[in-house]
Amino acid sequence: MSQAYGGRPRSNSGRHFGGSSSSSRRPRYRNTGVYIEPSRYVKTAQAPAQRVAYVAEHQFKDFGLHDLLLANLSAKGFVEPTPIQDQAIPALLQGKDVIGIANTGTGKTAAFLLPLLNKVLLDPTQGVLILAPTRELAVQIADEFKSFAGRAAVSHCLCIGGQNINAQVYQLRKDPHFVIGTPGRIKDLIQRGNFNTAMFTNVVLDEVDRMLDIGFLPDINFLIDQLPAQRQSAFFSATITRQTDMVARSFLTDPVMVEVKQEHSSNHIEQDVVKLQPGENKIDVLHRLLQDASFKKVIVFGTTKRGINKLEMLLSERGIRVTSIHGNKSQNARQHSLQVFKAGRVQALLATDVAARGIDVDDVTHVINFDQPQSFDDYTHRIGRTGRAGKMGKALTFI
Repeated sequence: MSQAYGGRPRSNSGRHFGGSSSSSRRPRYRNTGVYIEPSRYVKTAQAPAQRVAYVAEHQFKDFGLHDLLLANLSAKGFVEPTPIQDQAIPALLQGKDVIGIANTGTGKTAAFLLPLLNKVLLDPTQGVLILAPTRELAVQIADEFKSFAGRAAVSHCLCIGGQNINAQVYQLRKDPHFVIGTPGRIKDLIQRGNFNTAMFTNVVLDEVDRMLDIGFLPDINFLIDQLPAQRQSAFFSATITRQTDMVARSFLTDPVMVEVKQEHSSNHIEQDVVKLQPGENKIDVLHRLLQDASFKKVIVFGTTKRGINKLEMLLSERGIRVTSIHGNKSQNARQHSLQVFKAGRVQALLATDVAARGIDVDDVTHVINFDQPQSFDDYTHRIGRTGRAGKMGKALTFI
């Protein structure tokens, strides 16, 4: 265990945002989560193993895709598909249901978008519904849709919370070919009578394990009950658990299983704890860390929206370039924060756990758990924002 970030553990009294200075009160994360043994936050990173190059069975031109799609792919320099694309696209083009088990960043969005775009181009009466667990992921899928569709006569509507529902209702009245949204907003639109599920005979559930983590199971079950019985369905998840398997069985018919999971990214993450010395101020310690030149692109996680807002104010006053993202921010504000962080215009993104489940940012050097996570699963999702794409990363947790 490194000693670089402090020595003996100290009392948490008065050091947790929103807490009390009284030592008789426990810190908030203990009231809302489970105790995690600090030793679980310490792990030496392993250098990424040399991967055996995947040999694709197809090139994109072999799939029989519409000429417009092939032209768009060619313009982007895409020749060979990723493993998930190589195996899932043929099955979806044949009209089969598919279960795709793949990590984020494996190209699975194109694996379902391309065959479904092809289907709509051949038959414009088709409707496609794509559900994602978070607004940010839905926006990313919509951006990829526009990139692959190009100037093709295929319309779409993005239906997510945090944006004007009346504008979305107006777009839905135009019968878009693709609707991309989050389960909660789609359910709301159905209950208002503004969403005709009968139109959508092609349905994708993306990142199902994240949907269940967030608590969308009742909404998913509601939506499945509303969908046409005769449909083509695709189901993508990083893991298969008892719950995800239950959803898959109720959602799919005789599916083709495609599994291309990569090595868990946390193996490439140097993990350690930050111990506060008696009398040290938590903000002072975080400030010192962020002044280190190696902390170039950092995500700092806190437990509460109020705590994140306060942390943003205090760090900004100290001259640290930061922005924040949490559930109380409008969707436009959340997207702006992500854009300036991705572009490197700020050093740190301060976030609640919403950011750990649906955001992909390249080259994050460090993840700092300013507040401890409420579960070890949350911890895994948080630190997975660094050490991506075969690169090394670092994660620190205040205890």
